[in-house]
Amino acid sequence: MADVIIIVILVILIIIGISSTIKHFKGEGGCCGGGSSVKVKRKKLKQVVKQRTVIIEGMTCEHCKARVESRLNSLDGVSAKVNLKRKTAVVSMEKDVQDEEIKKAIENAGYEVVKIE
Repeated sequence: MADVIIIVILVILIIIGISSTIKHFKGEGGCCGGGSSVKVKRKKLKQVVKQRTVIIEGMTCEHCKARVESRLNSLDGVSAKVNLKRKTAVVSMEKDVQDEEIKKAIENAGYEVVKIE
């Protein structure tokens, strides 16, 4: 009887391990990055007309930070700087960009927007 319980526990642990590994390699796990460093293409704006601070949940590492910055920098007229410790992104804009567009970009990267100030 004890052997059966041990085998069942081992099978459950193996299933959990395999599903976590699959999520990790799909970029859906707790950390979105792999082992290599991530380079974020910096964006220089001509003139900043608006600036917002976004509070973000779910970032755990430098890869998460780079992923959020890259998504925000891909928006037209937007440049972002993420502070991982504070869980914030300072978003500078050279034209009026709606908060909903910023929120959508962050959420599409896999993170939760708590507040936009």
